[in-house]
Amino acid sequence: MALVRCWAVGIVVLVATEYVQMTLVYGPLVGPEGVGSFGAALALVHLPNLVCVVLATWAAARAHPEPWREMPARHLAAACAVPAAAQVLLLTLRPEVLDLAGPAFWMSTGVLLAGCAAGLLLDRLVWTS
Repeated sequence: MALVRCWAVGIVVLVATEYVQMTLVYGPLVGPEGVGSFGAALALVHLPNLVCVVLATWAAARAHPEPWREMPARHLAAACAVPAAAQVLLLTLRPEVLDLAGPAFWMSTGVLLAGCAAGLLLDRLVWTS
């Protein structure tokens, strides 16, 4: 039950932050034609996604209670399952991103890994202080 609560918190935070990103950043600044360069994609898509993943991972990790919190595998599953599932969902719904030669797959995977690592680090820093 503890994992389900963590995942629920992660889903709520990820959906809320992605909604804010889509309405405040992506919609007005990118528009339907997409981004034109790698720098624009990095600044307008990937960095805001990184913030969303960090916040969702951190919130899910913070909701994970003792004594399971000290079990690394369970804590990792509690904190990172929602962003990982969102990545799988993205790859399922947008098959053009699955092109392993394309930068979109590698950037979104890098955002996922960096965001989960930063969220866990942030949780560890706040938890120990």
